[in-house]
Amino acid sequence: MKATGIVRRIDELGRVVIPKEIRRTLRMREGTPLEIYTEKEGELIFKKYSPIVELEDFALEYAESICQFTEHIVIITDMDTILTVCGTNKKEYIGLPVSIDIEKIMHDRKSVISNKLEGATIYPIKRDDEINYTAQILVPIIGDSECFGMVILASKEEKALFTTAEIKVAQIAATFLASQII
Repeated sequence: MKATGIVRRIDELGRVVIPKEIRRTLRMREGTPLEIYTEKEGELIFKKYSPIVELEDFALEYAESICQFTEHIVIITDMDTILTVCGTNKKEYIGLPVSIDIEKIMHDRKSVISNKLEGATIYPIKRDDEINYTAQILVPIIGDSECFGMVILASKEEKALFTTAEIKVAQIAATFLASQII
């Protein structure tokens, strides 16, 4: 654990303000859920809560099945981080923050299907990502009108075009993962 040197007092309602610099660094916004832990020595630990992280092992198995069926890269994220990857080098993705573009798409709660052959925009998946994909399907995981993450199918094949079946598979995956959270 790293000390920040910042001291805050608890107000009369039991609230503590998390400094703006820390919220910006940890990409926390109003409404960001926090999980609270206590240590024996009286320490309190606040951790960003992601319900989809609890499904990480299940999401990996699901991603592997989709990858096997579609033969495309499959990535599952929470709102901030890449959780599961199949079909490409996992070390290049897992645990890394999602790109600003992906965050915005999740925030807007919209699905995106794009490919270079049709001149559509291809979005970076992780921060500082080289865009070497030729096609992608981005489907937010939405339940109870809240976005929890995203299911991504991507291809690096020269003339990749996603079929209706592959689009439906991504949509079903997002819907199913959302149902497991709620």
